[in-house]
Amino acid sequence: MSDTLMLTFVLLAAAAVVAFIALVRTRRRDAAFDPDATPDVIEYMTMMIGVVYAIVLGLAIAGVWDANDGAQATVSSEAFALHEISEQAAALPPDVRDKLRSQVDAYVPYAVGEEWDGMEDGKGLTDRGDRMLGEVRQTIQDYEPRTESQNRAAYAIAEQVTTAEQARTTRALDAGPTLPQLVWFGLIAGALVSVGMVFALQIRRTKRELILAGLFTALLAFLLGLVWVLNTPYGPGGISMTDAFDELFPSLT
Repeated sequence: MSDTLMLTFVLLAAAAVVAFIALVRTRRRDAAFDPDATPDVIEYMTMMIGVVYAIVLGLAIAGVWDANDGAQATVSSEAFALHEISEQAAALPPDVRDKLRSQVDAYVPYAVGEEWDGMEDGKGLTDRGDRMLGEVRQTIQDYEPRTESQNRAAYAIAEQVTTAEQARTTRALDAGPTLPQLVWFGLIAGALVSVGMVFALQIRRTKRELILAGLFTALLAFLLGLVWVLNTPYGPGGISMTDAFDELFPSLT
């Protein structure tokens, strides 16, 4: 099941549950029940719980969104560094140039293909990918420039290799979930309390109140679903992260 379909199902289910509970709760009331007799303290508590939960949920959304932006910047840095290695290798002798380009061309499809699929499944980066990028560094370290232009190119390529390795390391560190389980517990518990306070306010069975309660619950479910999708930056349900590789290496990805 795709993330979009799952999120849609959750939204519809949440709204349906609220409507069902409201209907059942209304039918079980006795004739002496006064829906307008809500204590003021409950209204005050509901307002405070809503404000606190909105702040916490907003911080969670900002946190996962910022993590995704950082992940995109990391991938772009890695892709640009590898592209620069291939471009600057033109100043080196043909044998070294071709070797560097072939190593980069071998690393890129592996990194965004087989290794990326494993990273989405939570397996992390592989030793093979580390070795492939290490071979690029070894090639430029073993090369001995003969001219000043070759020396500058070799130095620039070595810097780009370092940038690519740093980006790869950062990608490995950020491959897991952004929010810890304790935060998820607070988000889910807060959503349940917030929805529960709607019934504490003695919701009636009028169409307007049922629609508002359903929309409120669906909104919370949508926002929690958004946080869940973005919680793992390199996960299958997040924002596409390989756009930089697709643009710089269109024939390899």
